[in-house]
Amino acid sequence: MKNIITALLITLALSGCEKVLDLKYKDNKSSLIIEGNITNESGPYFVKLSRSVKLTATGDYPVVDGALVIISDDAGNTDTLMAKGNGIYQTNTINGIENRTYTLVVRVDNEVYTAHSTMPAFVPFDSIKVETIKVVGDTQYNLIPVYTDPVYKGNNYRFVLTVNDKLINQHFVQQDDVRNGVVNTSRLEINDDDLELKKGDTISMEMQCVDDSVALYYKTLALIGDSGPGGGTTPNNPRNNISNGALGLFSAHTSVYKGVKILF
Repeated sequence: MKNIITALLITLALSGCEKVLDLKYKDNKSSLIIEGNITNESGPYFVKLSRSVKLTATGDYPVVDGALVIISDDAGNTDTLMAKGNGIYQTNTINGIENRTYTLVVRVDNEVYTAHSTMPAFVPFDSIKVETIKVVGDTQYNLIPVYTDPVYKGNNYRFVLTVNDKLINQHFVQQDDVRNGVVNTSRLEINDDDLELKKGDTISMEMQCVDDSVALYYKTLALIGDSGPGGGTTPNNPRNNISNGALGLFSAHTSVYKGVKILF
């Protein structure tokens, strides 16, 4: 009986110490989100405009229509994009060409946003090597994109991974700051908690040659925690190449695709 009474007294004392905390925070303001790409593949290319929502809001990001969107290059070509609705704007005439610098200008609600991106030289993507390793009797797989890095330094590669027709929401970047001018032997740093490769899986991989600012953006996203399909905006959005406080990214890059099936 004495133990029971002691336990009740302790419980009452602890419950008396409870306090409801009313957390106060400054709500974030809505920002323009710009998602645009121009590649070495045939156009048209697209820019999507939307707005971020407050921390207390739910639902999708609202799209932004009625903007003026222009893409130009350093060869004197200018293209005013066509509004397709639902926040999508489509190019008409401009082409993606290696080693050219592209400028994106967006005018909306009396604000102007600009971004610059240079399309690097194309690097061939030879194949995907599937490396098998044994861990405590289990078979695990590594994916190694096989390409030969050029002899000049400063190359950046971004990889977009699809497994069994499902886009993997992780960000993969490789650079030549350590291994320059050689055949790549480094695997993709896949988060095994989100993806466990197995026999029979069909792999599709896009290799993009990107400039320094784009590589830094996706590398930071990977460090943050891989939350956002193909480079979506996160609560801790990394530094990007767009002015005036806009979120998102504008990327001029080359693209090439390879596929493989895990057979063993």
